[in-house]
Amino acid sequence: MRLSPEARLEQRCNNRATGRLARERKLKAPDEVVAYAFADTTAKGASLDAPGAAIRDRGEWYRLSYKCQATPDGLGIVTFEYKLGEKVPRSAWAEHNLSPP
Repeated sequence: MRLSPEARLEQRCNNRATGRLARERKLKAPDEVVAYAFADTTAKGASLDAPGAAIRDRGEWYRLSYKCQATPDGLGIVTFEYKLGEKVPRSAWAEHNLSPP
């Protein structure tokens, strides 16, 4: 509860992304999301739109976009929609704040 509401919302939504993509077997072992990698996020109340996110899986980064609706306190997720994109070339990692494994 020490995080700002915006940071807590982003953290919860990023956690939902890693969990859901692993559970649906879209990725094997996703471990990190950068919500703002390719475009700024938009937060409105308990909703977060991350059209330019990236997700790391087994040492490789992939483009991701998601829309996430949380409970008013930001602790639970009500809806989560995503689209997994192409692998991000290593040459673009530094430019988009994507860390190596």
